[in-house]
Amino acid sequence: MTSAFHSIPNFEFRSVALLAALTVGAALVAHAQGTAPGTPSTQSASPQSGPPSQEVGAAFIRADANKDGKLSRQEAVRFPAVEQRFDQIDTNKDSQVSREEFEIALKS
Repeated sequence: MTSAFHSIPNFEFRSVALLAALTVGAALVAHAQGTAPGTPSTQSASPQSGPPSQEVGAAFIRADANKDGKLSRQEAVRFPAVEQRFDQIDTNKDSQVSREEFEIALKS
């Protein structure tokens, strides 16, 4: 019985498989970033710009357990960076962090 299947040496097969995996991985990363492979990104992310406002708002709402629109020290535990700087972030010294104070702190 003759086989029409041609034998490919293991090294060559592994090289082709690795190249295919790397190509698919690069395409997935590019797709996740919203750009085509080899195309420079048009989005300029400034490291000081902070997270988008929608994400900040959603995070604040999740942390505000009693839904009073402010974070107490106990609610701020969900954000270690806020908890550690609570007194500094609470600029009006009312022992609560408002959403505005929260957003300002995340931008700095």
